[in-house]
Amino acid sequence: ITSSSLPLLGRRRVMTLIGAGILLPSAACSSVLPGQGPPEALYRLTPKSTFSPTLPEVEWQLVIETPVTNASLNTTRIALQRNATQVEYFAKAGWVDRAPAMIQTLIIESFENSGRIVAVGRENIGLRSDFVLKVEVREFQAVYQDDAPAEVVVTMILKLVQMPRRAIIGYKRVNHVTQAQSPSLDAIIAAFDDTLGKVLKRSVEWTLVTGEQAWVERGVG
Repeated sequence: ITSSSLPLLGRRRVMTLIGAGILLPSAACSSVLPGQGPPEALYRLTPKSTFSPTLPEVEWQLVIETPVTNASLNTTRIALQRNATQVEYFAKAGWVDRAPAMIQTLIIESFENSGRIVAVGRENIGLRSDFVLKVEVREFQAVYQDDAPAEVVVTMILKLVQMPRRAIIGYKRVNHVTQAQSPSLDAIIAAFDDTLGKVLKRSVEWTLVTGEQAWVERGVG
């Protein structure tokens, strides 16, 4: 049976049903799955502002390269893990910037807050650097085990490079884990802030001490 053999009203019904059949799958395909679509809440973390009073006050300049990480963390989405082989994301929530860019900004602000360094900045601002800090973010996610509140895990690999000879003078793995106080997203974000803050503090202190030792040994300071 073709639409041309039907009465006019019948042809209209056939075309209506065909149109509905075309539209329904499209609507189904556009449905938003958990963790997808635009986030309803955006979160930012805070730089570290308290450091050991024994930190050296340095005269050299430092460039912070954009941290490298795997594709699952190079996003504005907030990562979580329920097992070792799968990465998921919190629904309807995200960081204010991609995680590597946000962490780079927080590292720079933490160095500035220490009050112990002449100049620190990104690699794209044209700062003449005496040292370059290379950062790899290995872990930056909430981890769920059994029915307990999530644990936030942050692991960064630091390499301090002395310029202009581009020699690696120091290597450091910095890791911290904090359990959220409750299952709520606000508590998990607070755990992210606390965990990253401790990693930032240790990273800044290690960089200043390691860089100053190399600076003095070369007879520059």
